[in-house]
Amino acid sequence: MKQGIHPDNYRAVAFKDMSNDDVFITRSTINAKETIEIDGVTYPLIKIEISNTSHPFYTGKSKLVDTAGRVDKFMSRYGNRNKK
Repeated sequence: MKQGIHPDNYRAVAFKDMSNDDVFITRSTINAKETIEIDGVTYPLIKIEISNTSHPFYTGKSKLVDTAGRVDKFMSRYGNRNKK
């Protein structure tokens, strides 16, 4: 690896899957505005919409993820095309 191009501020960060409240801790340099306490240790918190614990590829379950009403917007535009 090249020297001097990688950040030095790696630290433990908690990532929380908002669809099923699963939390995992890994090292990252991402900036976080919130914190979470796990087992008496405070970690920076990053909220994510989907992870390996909720993604259909890993779980084998089909799940509809609605972000900011996109599904409702689509259904209002195109959902009732065949009804008369």
